[in-house]
Amino acid sequence: MIFAQQIISGLATGSLYALAALGLVLIFKTTDVVNFAQGEMAMFGTFIMFTLLKTVGLPYWGAFVLALAFAFLMGAVIERVALRPLAQAPLISVLIATLGLMQIINGVAGWIWGYQARPFPTAVSGSPIRLGDLVITLPDLVNLAVSLVVMTGFFLLFKFTKLGIAMRAVAENRVAARLMGIPTDRILSLTWGLGGVLAATAGILIAPVTNLDINMMADMQIKAFTAAVLGGFTSLPGAVVGGLTLGVLENLVGSSSRS
Repeated sequence: MIFAQQIISGLATGSLYALAALGLVLIFKTTDVVNFAQGEMAMFGTFIMFTLLKTVGLPYWGAFVLALAFAFLMGAVIERVALRPLAQAPLISVLIATLGLMQIINGVAGWIWGYQARPFPTAVSGSPIRLGDLVITLPDLVNLAVSLVVMTGFFLLFKFTKLGIAMRAVAENRVAARLMGIPTDRILSLTWGLGGVLAATAGILIAPVTNLDINMMADMQIKAFTAAVLGGFTSLPGAVVGGLTLGVLENLVGSSSRS
């Protein structure tokens, strides 16, 4: 029963790794860019939600939706303003640009919100759910549910919509997609926007555990890269499997080391 408990907790944690890894893989598949600024984009979107909650006074889910909308716009603007001018530059230049963006976003966040850590509210609170000897906390349940909804939504988008087909075409061969009349520039901006949404979702869900500060995503970013590598770094389903696997293994190893 302890083993089952660790599996459930690991899946809840791994779902967040999977979300963050999905954003990395999505951008890499479409643009061939490893986005080292993904974690900072997540952090900034989480701070936006915190401001909407505490300063504007919006309800949790209203602030959540607006924060994701901001994350989408942020990702699209970054692609259009910072990275598209480097389209013909060597790949190393683009990678260095994402590292520079990471530092810039981190510095701007510190300038706006400061460097102290602060608690971040959870979507729900209350007693955990008990299924026999199994105990499932409400935050874990929300993390699993939200992650499942988001990942299912992305699967449906890519599999069954014209937009998803266009994104897959750009990912496979950008030149051929352009010759077929697909607006590749628009698709690239959209991809970065969706990557920002995935990053911000992971940041918002992990913030109640780590507390909110400008370096909150440092460890998560490493886990996201690990999950993406486990999944092959070019497979969206692989990123999900890699994230879930990493979360479960991490929980099982941590439990055995404590015992």
